[in-house]
Amino acid sequence: MVESTSRLKKDVLDLLEKDMEFRYAVAGFLGISEILRRLDKLEESMVKLWEEVRALRDDQRRLWEEVRALREGQNKLWEEMKDVRTTLRGVSATLERLTLTVEEEARSTIRYRLKKELGVEVELGRIFIDTREIDIYGVSDDLCVVGEATIRLGVGLVRELLDKVELLKQKRPDLLRRRLVKVIFADYVLPEAVELAEKNSVWILRWDRDLTPLRIEEFSPS
Repeated sequence: MVESTSRLKKDVLDLLEKDMEFRYAVAGFLGISEILRRLDKLEESMVKLWEEVRALRDDQRRLWEEVRALREGQNKLWEEMKDVRTTLRGVSATLERLTLTVEEEARSTIRYRLKKELGVEVELGRIFIDTREIDIYGVSDDLCVVGEATIRLGVGLVRELLDKVELLKQKRPDLLRRRLVKVIFADYVLPEAVELAEKNSVWILRWDRDLTPLRIEEFSPS
């Protein structure tokens, strides 16, 4: 068997050396074999490439789904923010209307009570001292009215009114008169606010009754 193989090899080598046609045939066969081998490798590479492309497409699809979900979440958030802004605008407008209504009711009630109790006609409005607003202000002859209007009255607003009166005395005594009425109109009043107001001669009233008496303070500008 070994001898036959050796003889075969020798015969092939002789043919390759002496027979050009045989030599070309072998070369062609070897070339085709190499091409086929390379094609096999290329096919394997193509299979791997398609698998990678497929994986990339899957990742891209998942990415777009996440982007779409993010956009939907963002749009939903914008809609919720729009609803919140609309609600806040409505609340703000309602509070503004309510505040104006309280102030208008306060001026009307106080004006009526001053005419009834003192026989004095006083036109009431609002003024600003620096940046601080006084809800209720008016003068008639030697009488000056300074006050606030609120829905719920605590001690803080009583102190605020007293501070504003002191601010008037220091910075704008020309707006005051010899007689001064300090007043707060409110719907709901805490007991401690009533106590503090009474100690400082602040007239507290509701639309239906007085919580502290109407008192007139004498003021003498320095």
